[in-house]
Amino acid sequence: MNGILSGLLFGATLLALVLGLTCIVMAFLTGKTGAEAMRERIEYGFMGVSGLVVSSLLACAAA
Repeated sequence: MNGILSGLLFGATLLALVLGLTCIVMAFLTGKTGAEAMRERIEYGFMGVSGLVVSSLLACAAA
């Protein structure tokens, strides 16, 4: 049973890390300009940092 929980925790950690990094990359790849581009970059950046924080918390829980 412990192996199943560890596997699920690892999967959730990996998913949060990939989503966080993807959002950060998307913040730099926006094709919009002006205020709308800045709003989109802030939103993607916030989601990216949130994903990285969640993945670090899950990694600490796994250790």
